[in-house]
Amino acid sequence: MTTGVVAADWIKRIADDERKRDAVRVREEEIAARKAGLVRLNGRRLLDELRAAVARDVEAFRDEFAGDCSRDIVLDFTEATGGFVVRKPASPAVTLTVEPHLETAAMDCHYRFTSANGLPPREDRLELVFAPDGVAGAETLQIKTQRTGQVFASADALSEYLLGPVFTGRPR
Repeated sequence: MTTGVVAADWIKRIADDERKRDAVRVREEEIAARKAGLVRLNGRRLLDELRAAVARDVEAFRDEFAGDCSRDIVLDFTEATGGFVVRKPASPAVTLTVEPHLETAAMDCHYRFTSANGLPPREDRLELVFAPDGVAGAETLQIKTQRTGQVFASADALSEYLLGPVFTGRPR
């Protein structure tokens, strides 16, 4: 024979709180799985679009200053990771290294500004993350800055954001 035990009110409150925590955890796991799926499906495409936009913009900048060695820009692609390095060798020298990490849905961006006056180089780091666009039911992916949450609507907008400091030789 089984007898039912009536739970005290405090036990019911704790049990309700635990059920709410379980629901939040399940929802967070679903969101993380959705994001991982979006990155698997669209991450490489977004990187390819960014690389194409950066290549186009570097070429356009070079064309604006044809023959001016002080404004020459060098672009190297890292085929293994999908990343790239953009360098302005003339003073003020700047190097931007972009290293994507699709497995963590992020991109590390590292600027190195070298001045002509002998001071140590200034280094700035920026993390970009892949994020679902936030529209319910939408299956699109966007890129935003981790620090400020600024969202880039297109590869063109992100290229402008990343290349501005390289072209000007000045940190943001």
